[in-house]
Amino acid sequence: MRATQLLFDASAAERRRMVETQIRRRGVSSPRVLEALAAVPRHEFVSSEFRNDAYADKPLPIGEGQTISQPYMVAAMTEALELTGTERVLEIGTGSGYQAAVLSLLVRQVITVESHTSLALAAQARLTNLGYANVHVHNGDGSAGFLDAAPYDAILVTAGAPEIPRVFASQLREGGRVVIPVGDRENQELVRARLENGDLKSRVLFQCKFVLLLGRYGWSRADRKFS
Repeated sequence: MRATQLLFDASAAERRRMVETQIRRRGVSSPRVLEALAAVPRHEFVSSEFRNDAYADKPLPIGEGQTISQPYMVAAMTEALELTGTERVLEIGTGSGYQAAVLSLLVRQVITVESHTSLALAAQARLTNLGYANVHVHNGDGSAGFLDAAPYDAILVTAGAPEIPRVFASQLREGGRVVIPVGDRENQELVRARLENGDLKSRVLFQCKFVLLLGRYGWSRADRKFS
């Protein structure tokens, strides 16, 4: 057996173990979400120095003060979007591209926006090399959404905001969902909001903590020093 095949088999086993021990046992039950987490090679989305921890129950640094989220958090946020497979989804905060890769297996198209140019370029190259052809990475202020490809069926935000940016409502289809961490600089609540008759009706899912959503409709860059 080739070394590459051995590596694939080992990582596949690690992913299955990750799904069973970190995700399913904590209440994520969507078969499609669990299958996506078991399929995406998380070790390809972290730097070589952190590969041994790629399937650990924790976030990992990816540069520019950003992280790849804990596997459970990726799964829980993805499940909260209530995806069926036909959607166009906007992700705010591409980071390494891992969350976008998971989404790509569950929807028709993923548009993802990253404010750090270096991360955006690296994520697009990584996603392309790994074959995630329905993901499109853009570099810009994600707090403003991405009007060019609107409307979206769902928006997923991977950084904490002081409130849900109102601009998101204008970029959603009726019935569309936003999943976003909302709160202060230190602690947030994960919120799911649904667009109903032009208004976002929100529900708190659980407590969480994310890096700050910086930009016009998020925190100012001066606030970053407090994160």
